[in-house]
Amino acid sequence: VHLVESGGGLVQPGGSLRLSCAGSGFTFSSLAMSWYRQTPGNERESVASVSGGGTPITYADSVKGRFTVSRDNVKSTIYLQMDNLRPEDTAVYFCSVVTFSGSRYWGQGTQVTVSS
Repeated sequence: VHLVESGGGLVQPGGSLRLSCAGSGFTFSSLAMSWYRQTPGNERESVASVSGGGTPITYADSVKGRFTVSRDNVKSTIYLQMDNLRPEDTAVYFCSVVTFSGSRYWGQGTQVTVSS
């Protein structure tokens, strides 16, 4: 299983970014996938998850109405569209998948910094 995130960067408050996570080594369209984020000294927190078919499953309360999770199973990629970004959204963002065997895998993460 291999997950690779991209799309992070520096953005001003109120701006937008779209993160991508390309997956391989598993039956991509069969598994729900998730986005998490982590700040220094804190545990990773769940941000959003999407079903294998592309239906959003969950959003953290802090991102509802601002973030949108989606996926393209042809491209084996999930996305996190982040709008109206706030300084408190600054974190390393990770994508994750739990396989049928029950093992959880993580990507390497991508840094998102929201600052003026």
